Amino acid sequence: MRSVKSLVAAGAATLLSSAAFAADMAIAPPPQMYAPPPVVEDFGGWYLRGDIGFSNQRVERLTNALDINNTSSVQNLGFNTAGIFGLGVGYKVNNWFRADVTGEYRGNSQFFGTDRITFPGGVGTDTYHATKSEWVVLANAYVDLGTWWCVTPFIGAGIGGARVGIANFTDVGIANLGGGALPSLAFGDNVSKWNMAWALHAGLAYKVTPNFTVELGYRYLDMGDGLTGDLRTFDGTNNLVNPTTFKNITSHDLKLGVRWNLESPQVYAPPLIRKG
Repeated sequence: MRSVKSLVAAGAATLLSSAAFAADMAIAPPPQMYAPPPVVEDFGGWYLRGDIGFSNQRVERLTNALDINNTSSVQNLGFNTAGIFGLGVGYKVNNWFRADVTGEYRGNSQFFGTDRITFPGGVGTDTYHATKSEWVVLANAYVDLGTWWCVTPFIGAGIGGARVGIANFTDVGIANLGGGALPSLAFGDNVSKWNMAWALHAGLAYKVTPNFTVELGYRYLDMGDGLTGDLRTFDGTNNLVNPTTFKNITSHDLKLGVRWNLESPQVYAPPLIRKG
């Protein structure tokens, strides 16, 4: 009986000692957790851009005051491909709309053309040569159509001005009058003129980093008319005002561009919250 009392007393002492030790221990802090990060949308801000590319140009028709004597005319006209070099600055308003202003130089393109004509008393052929270049300034707006795997398709439009320069224009002609062929040669002075220009854009943009984007774009560009000086013969004779007009110059452009965002995206620092 005494042994049972001793065992009960020893157990009670052990429990009291354990309770006292637990009371002396520091309470462990609750575990810390991070708040879930908010959904971060694509950031806006200012950007710089640069573009290079090449052109595929067209001209609707060549006209001259001397054409009034023709009863028919069949023209075949074309330009060589030329390089495009552009710079610009823009602002991204949000993750779907942005706008920029661009300036570009379009390099020299060689022009070749023929014109088979008939006129009272004969037929003839004119062969044309010239060089053309432009400066183009556009204000553009774009709509980004969503992003998949860092690729964003976009469309856009632009309006501005084009300074079209026509240089080194020559017109070599052969007229057949009653069986006799008469050669001719005429020159036009170099002329540059400003026109209203407008453009349509489409392409794909690939975001390499949050601040750097690469674009592959197509553009349709209408630059208005080009103009030469008055045509004069090889000896300088010029009897009337007769510049040659390049009617409705357009271009299908393919461009590779880059964009640098000047503002860094916001860095999110999650706050600590305590559980319990």
